[in-house]
Amino acid sequence: MMMHALEPASFEPEPQAEEEGQPEPSMEELLQSATFTSAPITRGRVYRGVITTVGDQGVWVNLGSKVDGLIPAEELEGLSEEERAKLTEGAEVSVFVERMDANGTPQLSYRQALEQEDWDKAREFMEKGEIYRATIESYNKGGVVVRFGRLRGFVPVSHILRAHRVMWGSVTPSPAWKNAVGDEIVTKIVEVEPNRRRLILSERAAAREAREILKTKLLERVQVGDVIEGRVTRLTNFGAFVDLGGADGLVHLSEISWEHIRHPSDVLEEGQKVTVKVIEVNPERRRIGLSIRQLQEDPWKVKAQQLRVGQLVRGTITRLEKYGAFARLENGLEGLIHISEISHRRIEHPREVLQEGQEITLRIIRIEPDRRRIGLSVKKVDSLAYADLDLQMALEEAEAELEAARAEAAAEEAPAAETPVPAETPAEPAEGEAPEA
Repeated sequence: MMMHALEPASFEPEPQAEEEGQPEPSMEELLQSATFTSAPITRGRVYRGVITTVGDQGVWVNLGSKVDGLIPAEELEGLSEEERAKLTEGAEVSVFVERMDANGTPQLSYRQALEQEDWDKAREFMEKGEIYRATIESYNKGGVVVRFGRLRGFVPVSHILRAHRVMWGSVTPSPAWKNAVGDEIVTKIVEVEPNRRRLILSERAAAREAREILKTKLLERVQVGDVIEGRVTRLTNFGAFVDLGGADGLVHLSEISWEHIRHPSDVLEEGQKVTVKVIEVNPERRRIGLSIRQLQEDPWKVKAQQLRVGQLVRGTITRLEKYGAFARLENGLEGLIHISEISHRRIEHPREVLQEGQEITLRIIRIEPDRRRIGLSVKKVDSLAYADLDLQMALEEAEAELEAARAEAAAEEAPAAETPVPAETPAEPAEGEAPEA
């Protein structure tokens, strides 16, 4: 099914180009060339006619069979300047018959004829299942009001995507929905009842097409490096989808946190507001890659600054693989002991020497901040190549401990602030006794 988006402005008929040098046709020629109905004029129907006179009473339109009807002057006041400019003598127009007056003269409405054309177009949209991109004009407690040509259509709350409602500031209609006014919403028409003046549209019915349209617009607008606020819409085993304004981007599991997590639900939940960085824009694959962790400080680099190559550390074996063993250090970072660094003798698997949960002393032999890797060794713990470094670090550690002890002793020796003791008040002398000198 072909998608066809029709803007309200496109409802206006295109002006016919006038050929230069051609004489203007007479009124009689215009009336003869027009297509009229030979059937009796009936109330409540739309007819084509030719304007014969524009005067104080209004606009007279010949409907054929020597029948003229009148568009009253008061109706012209409700038309736009552009619409009134089209009502000139000789112009062929569509008119709606509202009633017959006492003399049998058809009372006509140009405005209702234009509206009827829009009702016909709306019914055609509904029957063909075509997409209509509408602009929100206002909102109320039941949903939002949009324009379809000259008609007012309604999109109920239940037919608006949750992601759109959240973006406006509230899942249910509230004053926050003032943000929705002026927004474009992609819909399908689901109900057309001209007699009840009821035109219902649905964003949900056009959800798939709407997201594709919004995704296209988003792909054209965003760039790698952009920082955007969004809301988590769905969690999967491989990552989290984040709504960026009607279309989703993906935060892969590896881009959610610097810490190792097994599932996005470990740190995120659906509906949560997040700030993301755009790290990939692929129009061909219609994919937008996002990252949460790249907007956060990498704790690995902070902790790694406390370490240096050659340092002795304590670690706990966390995992054994054929190529080596992983050990978690006291500061929480994890490093790899390659199988060649486990023992001086040849081994086929780390389990021959180590076991999970075992706590051992290790030597740091490599730190790679860019790759977030720490290389560890068991067999170099007692290596003479690091003897000078071990002595230096031992002296630094001893000096640090001595300095701390001095500071503690100084704090203990500092005299406490003396509290003045009030002088004793001499006792009153007993009766008959002389007071003390």
